[in-house]
Amino acid sequence: MRVSLSPALKHAPGGSTGPAPALLHTDGAHVVLGRCQEPQWLTQPIVPAADTLFGPRGVAIAGAGGPLFVCDTGHHRLLIWRTLPTEDGTPADMLIGQRDFASEGRNGRAVVGPATLNVPTGVATNGRALVVADAWNHRVLIWHEIPARSNEPADVVLGQADFNSANANRGADEPGTASLYWCYGVMLDGETLYVADTGNRRVLVWNDLPTRNGAPADLVLGHQAFTTRDENGGHGVDATSMRWPHAIELDGERLFVADAGNNRIMVWATPPAENGAPADFVLGQPDVLSVDHNQGAYYPTASSLNMPYGLARIGRRLVAADTANSRLIAYDLDAIVTNAPARWLAGQETFADKGDNRWGPLTRDSLCWTYGLAAAGSLIAIADSGNNRVLLWECAP
Repeated sequence: MRVSLSPALKHAPGGSTGPAPALLHTDGAHVVLGRCQEPQWLTQPIVPAADTLFGPRGVAIAGAGGPLFVCDTGHHRLLIWRTLPTEDGTPADMLIGQRDFASEGRNGRAVVGPATLNVPTGVATNGRALVVADAWNHRVLIWHEIPARSNEPADVVLGQADFNSANANRGADEPGTASLYWCYGVMLDGETLYVADTGNRRVLVWNDLPTRNGAPADLVLGHQAFTTRDENGGHGVDATSMRWPHAIELDGERLFVADAGNNRIMVWATPPAENGAPADFVLGQPDVLSVDHNQGAYYPTASSLNMPYGLARIGRRLVAADTANSRLIAYDLDAIVTNAPARWLAGQETFADKGDNRWGPLTRDSLCWTYGLAAAGSLIAIADSGNNRVLLWECAP
């Protein structure tokens, strides 16, 4: 049922009521992956197949022509398209985590191993290597070369001593330099690996892509030491603390972390070199001490956020998946300061709007709880998780 809101309710004070500049082409995604059907675009029953998705959380693109990687989170598998799809519903070519496209279940309903997955949420590639955040196995899997066949075993595991272990923080009460707890997001910058270790409320950094199992991280953000995991560093929110870090992006030297639990994006102007280094700016909040979703209001504005889970960079734009507002917003990278307003919008009509699929039926240009983002040139891949699909959508000029 479509919910109609009066203008007084729909456009809250502090938000722009006029149409926002479009981030993406207004005719909608040019490719939709996941089994949807026109004209109503109602999601079909979700049974595992090469062309279905169930709550996808992570996406990555290796280059302008692909491959494309999708964490099909609800089916506990990674789907791989060798080239970027050009038609709706194109089936995946390969998978990791299940014995075939018709199977599902945590770790393939078997024991944990080098090609099994349990709630995969994040995926990243530098065009050569592939990294997957295997969240509920509390580990990160690394392939030094992009897999060439289904269920090719990973080369390295982080967060565990071996491929057959899956305990949070390796079974210890506290984290360390080589343990993980519900690691959600990953980012590769050349050979530097960033991991959003969400359950430990921190981001870990490996200066070089690890070549051995259980390699320790070189740097921690969100805490002053590797051995603590309290929410917001145990001392309350500030420029150093995190609650639920989920996504990482870079722009030259600047580092961005989507701290979903504090409804903000943290920004370091230069690469952090010390444990617990404070961020220089925050987006989504008026200052580093504030945490309320939509800055304490029900309706959003161009400056507010509500659980941002994804980040991507397209040219001089930083795109954020403002997940609980079911929208994408983009900031001008040349105008980043604390509480800077977004300049571009997708998924809603104005910056003051929210609502899954704009409180209406599913369409090619609507969004519902978007999570992971990835960009290649002017193309953005969107894990439109609440709609059980991935959208390939061109950026507007």
